[in-house]
Amino acid sequence: MSGSPTDALEGVTVFRDVNCTNETAKIPESCFNYSVGMEVEGEHLMEYIVSIVVPILFGIIIILGLIGNFLVVVVVAANQQMRSTTNLLIINLAIADLLFIVFCVPFTATDYIFPFWPFGDIWCKMVQYLIVVTAYASVYTLVLMSVDRFLAVVHPIASMSVRTEKNALTAIVVTWFFIVISNIYVIFCHGEVPYTYSPETDHTSCIFLEVHDEIRPNGCNKPAFQVGQTPPKS
Repeated sequence: MSGSPTDALEGVTVFRDVNCTNETAKIPESCFNYSVGMEVEGEHLMEYIVSIVVPILFGIIIILGLIGNFLVVVVVAANQQMRSTTNLLIINLAIADLLFIVFCVPFTATDYIFPFWPFGDIWCKMVQYLIVVTAYASVYTLVLMSVDRFLAVVHPIASMSVRTEKNALTAIVVTWFFIVISNIYVIFCHGEVPYTYSPETDHTSCIFLEVHDEIRPNGCNKPAFQVGQTPPKS
């Protein structure tokens, strides 16, 4: 019971502010470990929730997208009276969206399920390439549909000789050819790169190689951006 009342009061205050352990000599370290432990547990809990919720949402998107776009293709293709330039473009848009759902959504969902890329380097390149191709196919198809509607509304008579099924199919084929060829370099801009997931575990990740400074430092993605953004602007 030695010491002044002030010393005793200070001791009580310290114990109240850092009441993490009964061992007063280890109070700062124990409180720090407790806070870090709670933060780590919170991160693991969030990762666990995301790994469950996101795949479920993506699964719903896949199911609805596949069914909806497939029905559009079947209904329009099966009815001869529905054959028109607009409906051909709608079929092309549905096909592009189907391919996007197949090649984008499932593999994007795996990023939330696994802490690594499980499909290998070749499929990493192909998936990224197909994602870009199908996304731009949808964009360009919408541009073609806008042009078609513009001609139908502004030049309804003069455009009748231009807005034919043959010309629509030609425009669709040329569009796909342009997109497929102009985005080939995307294959070389993505790849599987190793990284350390934990002190005991090494994994690989499918990434844009420009992020990996020593591999692609020269603006690999700029042409893809230009290909995708030019039509809407014009």
